[in-house]
Amino acid sequence: MLQSKLFLPLQKEVSQEETSINSQLLIRAGFIDKEMSGVYNYLPLGLRTLRKIENIIREEMNSLGGQEILMPVLSSIEKWKTTGRDKLDVDILYRMENTILNPTHEEIVTPLIGKNIFSYKDLPVAVYQIQDKFRNEPRAKSGLLRCKEFIMKDLYSFHTDEDDLNNFYEKAIKSYQTVFNRLGLGDITYKTYALGGSFSPYSHEFQTVSNTGEDTIYLCEKCGVAINKEIIKNQKCCPECQNEDLKELKAIEVGNIFKLGTKFSDAFNIKFADESGAKNPVIMGCYGMGPSRILGTIAEVFNDDKGIIWPENVAPFRFHVLSLLGKDEEKNSQIQKIANEIYESLLKENQEVLYDDRLDVSPGAKLVGSDLIGLPYRIIISEKSLDLNMIEIKQRSESKPEFIEYVDISSLKKYFK
Repeated sequence: MLQSKLFLPLQKEVSQEETSINSQLLIRAGFIDKEMSGVYNYLPLGLRTLRKIENIIREEMNSLGGQEILMPVLSSIEKWKTTGRDKLDVDILYRMENTILNPTHEEIVTPLIGKNIFSYKDLPVAVYQIQDKFRNEPRAKSGLLRCKEFIMKDLYSFHTDEDDLNNFYEKAIKSYQTVFNRLGLGDITYKTYALGGSFSPYSHEFQTVSNTGEDTIYLCEKCGVAINKEIIKNQKCCPECQNEDLKELKAIEVGNIFKLGTKFSDAFNIKFADESGAKNPVIMGCYGMGPSRILGTIAEVFNDDKGIIWPENVAPFRFHVLSLLGKDEEKNSQIQKIANEIYESLLKENQEVLYDDRLDVSPGAKLVGSDLIGLPYRIIISEKSLDLNMIEIKQRSESKPEFIEYVDISSLKKYFK
């Protein structure tokens, strides 16, 4: 992509209302734009990153056995009355006469799947979606971490018995851990015991350690699990190894899973016939993960005083090629020729590359913008590199650049994905 053609509104400063790190950086770097409190536009770089996050989640949910569907944004208030949740958390529900903008989809998915469950042979089944959700969030002041409109992956599983649910639940935990590893968050994201769902003493959250996080967790460093502060009074030690030496940390919740049991299937009278023909309620689980919140979390935790540092799997582009022009026209011509050749060669190798080909921008401004955007690898062609008969390549997460001799694109293959 040529940066001269890219819609990328870089900003030196943002409104003082943007107090969170993620919103400050993502707005300044041209990834998002604020529409109003808790509502954001995703600009080209932001959308590319968001789609990469979604696709990693999608691949792992497919591997888990989930089948992707898409449910409506709107639902009838009658379904919420059926479960008794029309008055639960009433302040967060967006209503339009007898219609609700869904903050979650248990009321939709349960009767949807229930229409097609007749016997034990129809189970288990798991479906998921990646879709906009709406909650009238009163504390929408944390950028993408707490929004009124946000993107959520919600998966729902349906089972004949508790053992089958437990088996799927444990597989889901492993899938979630794989997702966070692929996102670059694995080393700082922990399975966290939280207040129970409808069917078990605990639910589980996935919490990413961050000094700016709103949640407090207590980490067992022996087995790598944590406890949410909400249950620490009842659970003084690690639930898995009984270690009492727990480390207090601030964290951001990026996912959660619950054993719902028969709460929703009972409400909608969803049953299946077992082998003897007896009717039994379907047992359910739900598994949430927020791609847009993850986008904000990555920006919140991976940054320095210059800008964002994107993990390689989710960066909007892998390479950022910069042509730094000086006052010598002959050298400028050579710089542009080499930069164009590298850009075209990277494209032919199916590498994702952003080329800052702008002629009216100073070298300093290009470098500052590149650090702010935070792509994994920056390739610089300048008078300095030209005089050395080399090109400069710098990893965003490293402080020092490397100078390498450039003969052809094979010189860069060790940096390819």
